[in-house]
Amino acid sequence: MAGSNSGGVAGAHLLRHSLATQLVGQRRPINEVADLLGHRSINTTALYVKVAASQLAEVALPFPGGAA
Repeated sequence: MAGSNSGGVAGAHLLRHSLATQLVGQRRPINEVADLLGHRSINTTALYVKVAASQLAEVALPFPGGAA
């Protein structure tokens, strides 16, 4: 197909990012995601993973003295 990327670096990055995003959505531990992606450092995995605001809100503590 003209203009499509059927592989290569961009395709591999998209596949790895998609896998990491799905695993985080399933609440898999970050070290498990790092192992599956072959990363030695959690910092490398963090480049692929974005924290969902809804997940963050579930674990956030109320602000002291503020409305809950």
